[in-house]
Amino acid sequence: MPRSIKPADTSPQPALSRTAARAQKQAQKKASRPARAQLTPQDWIDAAMDLLVQKSIDAVNVDALSKRLGITRGSFYWHFTDREDLLARLLESWRDASTHQVIVRFERQGATPKELIAELLSLPQRGQSAKRAASIELAIRAWARRDELAYQAVAAVDAHRLSYIAQCFVALQFGLHEAQARAFMLYSYILAESNVGANLPESVRAERRGAVERILLAPPAA
Repeated sequence: MPRSIKPADTSPQPALSRTAARAQKQAQKKASRPARAQLTPQDWIDAAMDLLVQKSIDAVNVDALSKRLGITRGSFYWHFTDREDLLARLLESWRDASTHQVIVRFERQGATPKELIAELLSLPQRGQSAKRAASIELAIRAWARRDELAYQAVAAVDAHRLSYIAQCFVALQFGLHEAQARAFMLYSYILAESNVGANLPESVRAERRGAVERILLAPPAA
């Protein structure tokens, strides 16, 4: 006798509970969320730097950064203790990128002291990267005029850069005092050219750079 076949259960299945449905929806939303939500500390630092340049240090706060990055405040506290922690690390990031990494790159080139001086003089003419660096530098120096943390960072950067430049002149057989004086002149040129000369024709800037280089490398007066 043929075996009877049990008819399939076609009765409607119970709907998910509200709690389960909500959990499922959140899981789907989380799975489809872009990788952008998984931010690194450097992402926050970069966003803070943008706000500093575009507005001022007063605009750099957790709420503004969260809105800018499209993420909740909670993500910030995974990476930073508080706003002061962020600002300290922002300054350290600037110091590393604008000074330490530049010097390391120069040293790897194996250039002569005279070539290094020419490289340093050319820094303000390096396109968009130079303009960005100048904007950051200007914003941080404005901040340093009214904040001790930023002031100390700028002072340390200035001392490090001046010391490195002076070493280049010492290697060219200038005495220490003369080397330090010429380092200051070269450094002053870089800062001024980065901000004052940025909109001038390249031919004018190149001519001026050449004149400064000749003055800096000329033998000291007897």
